[in-house]
Formats: sequence, structure tokens, C-alpha cells
Amino acid sequence: MPELPEVETVARELRPHLVGRTIQSVWLDWPRALEPMLPEDFQNRIAGQKVELVGRRAKYVLVKLNADWLLIHLKMSGRLYIVANEAATDSDRWVHFNFQLDNAHQLRFSDSRKFGRVILTNDLKAVVGHLGPEPLDESFTVDILKERLSHRKTSLKPLLLNQEFIAGIGNIYADEALHRAHLHPLRRSDSLTENDISSLHEAIRWVLNKGIERSGASIGWYRQPNGEKGTMQDEFLAYGRAGHPCQTCGQGTIERIVVGQRSTHFCPQCQR
Repeated sequence: MPELPEVETVARELRPHLVGRTIQSVWLDWPRALEPMLPEDFQNRIAGQKVELVGRRAKYVLVKLNADWLLIHLKMSGRLYIVANEAATDSDRWVHFNFQLDNAHQLRFSDSRKFGRVILTNDLKAVVGHLGPEPLDESFTVDILKERLSHRKTSLKPLLLNQEFIAGIGNIYADEALHRAHLHPLRRSDSLTENDISSLHEAIRWVLNKGIERSGASIGWYRQPNGEKGTMQDEFLAYGRAGHPCQTCGQGTIERIVVGQRSTHFCPQCQR
């Protein structure tokens, strides 16, 4: 599932092509993706609205319209891209939403697994208000992380995946952050020292920024809006490297365990 760096990459690439454009109409054939609106209500309400900004909150692509917010969650296999009306791409076979723009281009939402979600609302807080802080915001300091950890007594890996604890981190970047911080994924959150918390804070921000720099990780369905793969997968030190020597300590071998039904990778030597 695309995580913060992948969704941020999508938002940044879409922004210059969407801001200032008007959505003239929408075609869709998968109404189950809508939350919680009837297709005809969605189509009537969004038609004629102008795009004011494109951003991200957690794993949602946010499109600010003049009257509403359009939120799109890519889930496992969703892809957003803008092409000319007459253009045909390989991803078109899975297009379930087609937003007609006023410049003879279309924003297409392709989703082969059909897990993606599309929300139109005038109350953004009702949808994302429960989410935790954005880990790349300047306001997300070491002290904020320490304060939030002080209320938790659970294993680190599932805690990092909890979107109400910190927004945007998923399985890949949780593994990479814990590895970089030299923390075991089953380490209790209430056992961390001041140095541990500082290391975790630095590691979270480093891997997420590196993921954005690398335009995300393409290990499955994820592609940038321009169709190219991200390259963050070339930076992985833990995720997906089970059975390989640890490149960090040079002594251990990356192991894979299941934590909270999620595949988890770590080095038992440098993540004790």
C-alpha cells in the first residue's frame, strides 16, 4: 500500500496540472469506492468545481475544490494520472473514475484491486481529524514523540502503523525506521530511553524524506503519475531482505517475523 512518500509524490506531481482547472464531469463504474455518497449525487455535486490546491494528509491525496474537499485513498493498487482526452495507457483497463477537466485532459483513477476510496466532503476534519501528527511537519518534535509515547505501552511496530499515533507510516517505512534507529520491532514503547526516542524521531524523518527524494518505492503496483517507478526500494536495509546479510552491522542476517499480521523485517544483531 502506498505510504506517505508515495502519496506525497503523487500529490506533488499532480499539483501543477490540476490547480486552477475545473472539473466538468465525472464518469465512474465502481460506486462502492464512494464514501458515503450515491454516484449521481457525487457527479452532480462535483461538476463545475474548481481545483484550488492539491496536497496530502496521511495517506490521502487531498484536492481542495472551491466548495468541497476531494479525498482519494490509493489503497493497494490505486494509481492517479492525468492524460489528454484521447490518450490510451496500459492502466486504463482498470480505470473506475474519470474526472473530465476543462483543458481537454482527464484525471484518471485506475485501481485493479478496487480497494481505493473516493470521498467528497465539505468537512475535512470529519474524515481526517482523528489522524495523528504529520511526521515531517516542523511541529513534530522529539518532545512531541516523547509525549505521545508516554501514553502507550505496546510494541513499536504496530504502534508506528497506528495512523492515530503518527499519520502516514506503513509497513515498509516502519521497518526501515526501526532498523535505522536500532530498535527491535517488538520493543515495548514504554521502555525507550531519551536516546532511543531521539534516534527513532530522526530515523522516521530520514526514511520518509529519503522516500520522497526517491519518488517512493515501486515494489508492487505503485507508479508515479508519469508512469515511472520510484527508486526507494534500492535504499532498503531491512524490508524485503530476509535471509540477506545486514548491511548496517555486517554481522547479522535480516530476519522476517509476523507482527500484528504484518510482515516485519529486522536484524537481530543490531536491533536487539
